[in-house]
Amino acid sequence: MEIWINPACSKCRAATELLDEAGAQYTVRRYLEDPPTADELDAVLSRLGLDPWDVARTGEPVAQELGLADLPRDRRRWLELMSAHPILIQRPILTADDGTTVVGRTPEAVRRALG
Repeated sequence: MEIWINPACSKCRAATELLDEAGAQYTVRRYLEDPPTADELDAVLSRLGLDPWDVARTGEPVAQELGLADLPRDRRRWLELMSAHPILIQRPILTADDGTTVVGRTPEAVRRALG
């Protein structure tokens, strides 16, 4: 399992605590330091059944600077922007070895990734 986190995020810390309590084996990806490529993000969002704008953090200052809320819903353009500015990606995102992928903002979502 892999989890994309921002260590400063309380939801990310809560998710990793749940994984630790469950004894799960996982790899941490600090996505602000090691951002996903547009293709990696596209693959994860495809597994989630979501579009980039569904997981975009539109309240971030960079989103305001980019005019993200007013951009056309062009999947490729949004993927490229989010890859270039990973702070725009909602977190944490967990991808289990079986392909299960969740946005782990709640304990229930994290448990779904655990199976």
